[in-house]
Amino acid sequence: MSAGPETLRGYVEELEQVAARLRSGEVAGDDAATLVERCAELAGRISAELDREARGVTAELPLDEVPEQERLL
Repeated sequence: MSAGPETLRGYVEELEQVAARLRSGEVAGDDAATLVERCAELAGRISAELDREARGVTAELPLDEVPEQERLL
């Protein structure tokens, strides 16, 4: 089941906000570590969602349009 484009946008927006806080230099020690962990979690969710979407697009293509590396013999 796909989270959908709105959820993906939400993940990206939150990742951008968290990264901006980290870059600001105004976050100390433990808080910075927590934000780094949140960035990693969001990046993982984004990656997983993009992977699901890519697999879905490939699954919808006719066999003659599927890239060779995706074709199982």
